[in-house]
Amino acid sequence: MVLVVVGPIHWYLWKRLVKDTTTTRRGRRIGTAAIVALAVALLAAFIVPRVIGAKASWIIPLVGYMWLAVLFYLLVVLLVLEIPRLVANRIWARGPMRAVAPDAVGTAQAEPVRVAATSAEAALAEPGLPEAAARPADGPPANGPLPPAAGPVDPSRRLLIARGAAIFAGLTAVGITGYGVRTALGDPVLKRVQIPLAKLPRGLDGYKIALVSDIHLGPLTGVEHSRRIVRSINGMNADLIAVVGDLVDGSVAELADEAAPLRELSSRDGAYFVTGNHEYFSGAEEWLVEVDRLGMRPLQNERLEIRGLTLAGVNDLSGGDLGEGGPDFGKALDGRDPAKPVVLLAHQPIQAFEAAKHGVDLQLSGHTHGGQMVPFNLIAGLQQPVISGLGEVDGTQVYVTNGAGFWGPPVRVGAPPDITLIELRSQA
Repeated sequence: MVLVVVGPIHWYLWKRLVKDTTTTRRGRRIGTAAIVALAVALLAAFIVPRVIGAKASWIIPLVGYMWLAVLFYLLVVLLVLEIPRLVANRIWARGPMRAVAPDAVGTAQAEPVRVAATSAEAALAEPGLPEAAARPADGPPANGPLPPAAGPVDPSRRLLIARGAAIFAGLTAVGITGYGVRTALGDPVLKRVQIPLAKLPRGLDGYKIALVSDIHLGPLTGVEHSRRIVRSINGMNADLIAVVGDLVDGSVAELADEAAPLRELSSRDGAYFVTGNHEYFSGAEEWLVEVDRLGMRPLQNERLEIRGLTLAGVNDLSGGDLGEGGPDFGKALDGRDPAKPVVLLAHQPIQAFEAAKHGVDLQLSGHTHGGQMVPFNLIAGLQQPVISGLGEVDGTQVYVTNGAGFWGPPVRVGAPPDITLIELRSQA
């Protein structure tokens, strides 16, 4: 991680923000120390909470993760400025050399100029000699102003360009990050979407599912984060609540108080839960027991029938990677009534490829955060088939929520937190 990601990025930022903008040894040392300290804080944000516990080390993740967000946008802006910077350095910083008066450059340089001028004056004074012949073949009279000439890079201009780019990038990155913090810590956007299902009975037309994912209870959230989400979901008057993973970033011992408000979730047909990858980083077995105690039924590669609808849930892919029980679509879906529509809860959208093989009508997922910070959504799109909203994978409809929380930096740009009320519509 240090060699491939953190090291080269911080070296690039050091070069653009410190080396190119400072002229004193003291200034460069201070800037270098700051870049190194921020790089260490970033690494510590990932490592320290796992060593001493999430709640005990909240200040370290806060500093490291905030720097991660600022770093990300500094990198984006500086890379965008590379071409304008190059053009400015080639054109404006290499301006014409100014003519310099002979007295200003010293006797050794001034004397030849004066001699040439004297010779020209003498030639002009000779009778019968044309004025043109007394001048050089090209150029102005020898005693006239020196012609402008392209010179080397002006260091003061290069420094001005570097400092201007650094200031612009810094202000832009901090401004975007500040906006993102306000968005991430605000109320989730309440979305409403209608999804038609061919097999849905008329009696279930308009059936409402409140979908929430990626709540990410952790050291930077607090109990009010949970209460805000519970209020939003209960205000939807849903028939069923689906919590599709990444509920927590920490152990039950650390986060039980923050999770406690989830006991107040209310719907006609109950609340259901499937694991996300972060549950397996936080003690999945303990959290499955705790979730059940809070009134949410875990669906671990299983299904149940609700009012003519088959609701199924599979474990996250990380469970299999960590040897704790991954998704088993056969166990969850084989032998069901094919006449009934199937709604599958699965944390990652990529699981839809397997779901489609089992004839799932609709998969509800999270995991992507909608990209969380634009343009990171473009990178997330390389791994997941749907990043946000409604899509389709091999004939299976897939709806992906942005999630109600955040991971890492408490920052969301271009992908606000959301909770979605899905209304199933009958086509019969």
